[in-house]
Amino acid sequence: MPNAWDGGSALLLKRAGFAALGSTSLGLALSLGRRDGCHAISRADAVAHATLLAEVSGLPVNGDLEDGFGPEPEDCAATVQAAIDAGLAGMGIEDTTANPARPIHEFDHAVKRIRAAATAARGKIVLTGRTDNFLHGREDLDDTIRRLVAFAEAGADVLYAPGLPTLDAIAAVGRAVAPKPLNVLMGPRRGHATFDEMAAAGVRRVSTGGALYRWSISRVAETADALKVGDFSMRERAIPYAEFVALLPPSEKGTSP
Repeated sequence: MPNAWDGGSALLLKRAGFAALGSTSLGLALSLGRRDGCHAISRADAVAHATLLAEVSGLPVNGDLEDGFGPEPEDCAATVQAAIDAGLAGMGIEDTTANPARPIHEFDHAVKRIRAAATAARGKIVLTGRTDNFLHGREDLDDTIRRLVAFAEAGADVLYAPGLPTLDAIAAVGRAVAPKPLNVLMGPRRGHATFDEMAAAGVRRVSTGGALYRWSISRVAETADALKVGDFSMRERAIPYAEFVALLPPSEKGTSP
């Protein structure tokens, strides 16, 4: 389930054969020149962005809706309801706080937030319960497992801990949350694992987070350096307009500029 950041990337990922997409809070925030993970994007904008990806691609989309846009369980429930109203197929709630000094909610409060989100979901949307321990330097596998098991018991449909370091760590989480499905961020942070190896470890969904956006924007940075010295060879490597517009639905194709 790769994460798209605009309509064009959603269409290209659809062409590649993916059956579902995720949005990316990082891609959305940076594309607007804002920071990720600090409420610089509103709930309404994040939901509308994920909805756009679904409308353009015609694929089910999982919304990256961060921490539910507020600290309280009621905030999470409101975010779930907004995602349901928008017709999203799924969404996630993180245990992050948007406060760099205290980035992760305390265990009991984090579980209450997921329970409120699951109550609001009512089987109408796939809810992912996510702990960002490893993204914030809290490399405590036991606490990560404890949180995800509690999130599963609170009603989350999918469990997710981005940044797990090894395939063994992924397998430990997979065993702990089974039979509920586990999502991972492109496999282990250290080393490499095939889809088959991850599946054997209990993984049922692989997402890319903001990595595709960061890779894409890095090509812009490289091209900018070339442009400064008069190198315009990138135009020969760019996807032709006609090829791209052919991916659009007939009503959106219009005429060539």
